[in-house]
Amino acid sequence: MHILVLRFSAMGDVALVLPAVVSLLQQNEELEITFVSRSFFAPIFEGNNRLHFVGADVKGKHKGLKGLLRLSSELHKKTKFDAVVDLHGLLRSRIVTGYFRAKGIQTVTFDKGRSEKKEVLKSRKLRPLLHSTQRYLNAFSKFGLKNELLNGPYYLPKKVKEAEAVLLSKKLGSDFNLIGIAPFAQHSSKEWPLIKVRELIAELTQNPKNRVLLFGGGEEEVAKLAEIEDENPRCFSLAGKFPLGVELSVICMLNVMVSMDSANMHLATLCGTPVVSIWGPTHHYLGFGPLNNAQNIVEVPVTELPCRPCSVFGNLKTQAEKDCAKKAMDGISVKMVLAKVLSVLKND
Repeated sequence: MHILVLRFSAMGDVALVLPAVVSLLQQNEELEITFVSRSFFAPIFEGNNRLHFVGADVKGKHKGLKGLLRLSSELHKKTKFDAVVDLHGLLRSRIVTGYFRAKGIQTVTFDKGRSEKKEVLKSRKLRPLLHSTQRYLNAFSKFGLKNELLNGPYYLPKKVKEAEAVLLSKKLGSDFNLIGIAPFAQHSSKEWPLIKVRELIAELTQNPKNRVLLFGGGEEEVAKLAEIEDENPRCFSLAGKFPLGVELSVICMLNVMVSMDSANMHLATLCGTPVVSIWGPTHHYLGFGPLNNAQNIVEVPVTELPCRPCSVFGNLKTQAEKDCAKKAMDGISVKMVLAKVLSVLKND
């Protein structure tokens, strides 16, 4: 059976597809999957001969209705698919699934659980909802496939030599604890204040065995991380310097990653790297928590700050939500995060 799977959107959402497709392929030897997403994400899906990645140029030749129909035609001509699974559920993926449905091919769209998430925010009755990866897996249940979520790691480093070269260029060998820190997120409300990030780095690098590697992207983040790098000789920024595949391989070599509720949190979990994740206005119960790392979450408990969570994704709209987010992040001390990081290093 060959299934076409669609998921455009942000990196974190796309990264959470990998545990699902890897679990499906390991349990169903007759299965092949072609996964379509933005071309930039290709390195995440390398290394499995039954998992084929197709990059969609959504800002170029595959832009708009005509472009998406062109993409659909290209896919249809290239491979005979038995079914199409839409793991996005928005206009772009609906156009592609509509094309294949018109060709008589079965299509399935996953359940986002949007109403459940809204109800939790509205009612203030917090409860664990299905994780996004499990929602992805559930979309395949109609095909009679074994779809249990298996344990990771789900990603194996592909650019090992390049990653080793990066570490050697920073004079980082096996004698050091390598601590990744990714202080940014798509929405600024989910970011711990940089002043606290700087304090955490200062505390960590007091130990001569610790080295901090900074992760981020985009001109503004690169510039801010360069400033932090200049302040501390035991801190190095990788932001904007290496391709995604090399960064992923470096993440696989870390002893621990400190991340916001963001893509880097999920990339680290794919590698099996322990993640200390920092949560403010959002909450891991809403389906986007770090797989296999719930014990390393740092947050102000809802019992102490009942306004949490005030958002599913961190895109705040009201002043009350913004005030809640600030209280949530301000309530997380350097001591709290440091304790979690040191605990992971102790048990590593």
